[in-house]
Amino acid sequence: MSKITINTPAPDFALDNFLGENIHLSSFNGKSNILLVFNRGFA
Repeated sequence: MSKITINTPAPDFALDNFLGENIHLSSFNGKSNILLVFNRGFA
C-alpha cells in the first residue's frame, strides 16, 4: 500500500452520501475547500 504525503493531490475515490448517491472526489475539482467527515457510527 502506498502512503499519502503532505502537499500532494488526494487519490480519487467514491463514497455514498447521506442520500445514497455515489459521489467521486474528482467531481469537486476546482473547488476551494473540501471537508471530509468519516463517521464510524455506533455499534
